[in-house]
Amino acid sequence: MTKEFIIEMIGYLGSLLVLVSFVMTSVFKLRIVNSIGSFIFMVYALIIRSYPTAIMNFCLVLINLRFLIKMSRGGKEFELVHADVEDGYVQYFLNKYHDDINKFFPHQDFSFPKEAKAYLVCHEGRPVGLTIGKQNGSEMELLLDYSIEAYRDFSIGAYLFNQLTKEDITKVTYAGPDENHKEYLQKMGFVKKEDHYEKEL
Repeated sequence: MTKEFIIEMIGYLGSLLVLVSFVMTSVFKLRIVNSIGSFIFMVYALIIRSYPTAIMNFCLVLINLRFLIKMSRGGKEFELVHADVEDGYVQYFLNKYHDDINKFFPHQDFSFPKEAKAYLVCHEGRPVGLTIGKQNGSEMELLLDYSIEAYRDFSIGAYLFNQLTKEDITKVTYAGPDENHKEYLQKMGFVKKEDHYEKEL
């Protein structure tokens, strides 16, 4: 195996990772893989002395790191919008993502009680998550906690539960299906009880 071959493989690896990142549905994973690919390709460009290419990939790494840091700090790019479950846009969101919601929450009941509260999590003005719950004093029972595919990287959950503390909510419970939801619940700090999950805020 020659030195030239190893150098070429470094370039191919960096290019491959950059390409793979663009087919990822998770924004968080996309930026991580793209950063790694850009860094490897930057090293390759430096080895072959292609400095414009190295500078471009260095800038891509910095851009990705900037967004990753912002996302890891609890989603400062997000905004929380309060709504009623019967609001037109909430119903539109539920209808648009009906099949995907059923995939993660089998047998989900979409006839939410009128007294339930709805929270739309928006990113750059676009709704990317919807949470619906019944509040009883300082406790909220989650009826639905859904985010669209590109934002299933736990950043919405971290942002949402941080915001709920500002609504004087100190405890969240969830008693729905968990077969496709366990990883998220565990990551968010929910504790499994006999027939439900609980999270202290």
